[in-house]
Amino acid sequence: MKKILAAGALAAVLLGLGGTLPAQAKAFTEIKFGVDATYPPFESLSPSGQFQGFDIDLGRAICAYLKVKCVFVSQTFDSIIPALQARKFDAILSSMSKTPARAKAIDFSSQMYDEPTSLIAKKGSGITGSVDSLKGKTVGVEAGTIQETYANTYWKPKGVHVVSYPGQDQVYSDLLAGRLDASLQDSVEADYGFLQTPKGKDYAEVATIKSDRHDDPKDVLGSYVAIGVRKNEPELLAKIDKAIAGIRADGTYKKIEAKYFNFDVYNDQANH
Repeated sequence: MKKILAAGALAAVLLGLGGTLPAQAKAFTEIKFGVDATYPPFESLSPSGQFQGFDIDLGRAICAYLKVKCVFVSQTFDSIIPALQARKFDAILSSMSKTPARAKAIDFSSQMYDEPTSLIAKKGSGITGSVDSLKGKTVGVEAGTIQETYANTYWKPKGVHVVSYPGQDQVYSDLLAGRLDASLQDSVEADYGFLQTPKGKDYAEVATIKSDRHDDPKDVLGSYVAIGVRKNEPELLAKIDKAIAGIRADGTYKKIEAKYFNFDVYNDQANH
């Protein structure tokens, strides 16, 4: 009780003299990451319902470097930015590419990795990625992704049917069922999450799509994949950037990468 009174007296003295009390530093004990868990090998749920994947392991490594608790929150990709802004979690860790449009809404960390966009279709379909080969065809995309924006911007006005789905797993289900002619998504996800699995044996990558102008404000494919953070949270952003640099410098990143890929995903040329 004496300590409380003494603190109160000190505050009164400081305020009476026109002084101010030092700001109390915010405790930094955990990071909650928003995750769309339908996108293997980056993020998905195991049969037992546990989060798994390259992004998940990177998130855990970042938290371990910062000595904080890691929490993952499931969120559909098309509403992941609004959910971040509504403070459902602290950051987005979901294979999200930095684009000019997204950068207006949220801030991005330094690069996590990079990968292009791929169009996949059934072998022998005749689809090549050109608008002529796609005209009248139906292409599936995950809602909220840069692939959805790209298809709606450049293909839909020219006669390509674009269908959006809440999750990438639903895109593949309809592709396998014959309700879709093709699917547009990250190249690594397409390769490791579909083409290299038994269900993808009759399908192939028919086109790779890259953005050549990352400085163009109209660029929809963006530059690199990064972690998204709310605007005006420089302390959290700085900690995440420091952790990314740290796990790359100490070899942790390479160890995690080798678990999933046989190539350097950091320097591939990307987008989701």
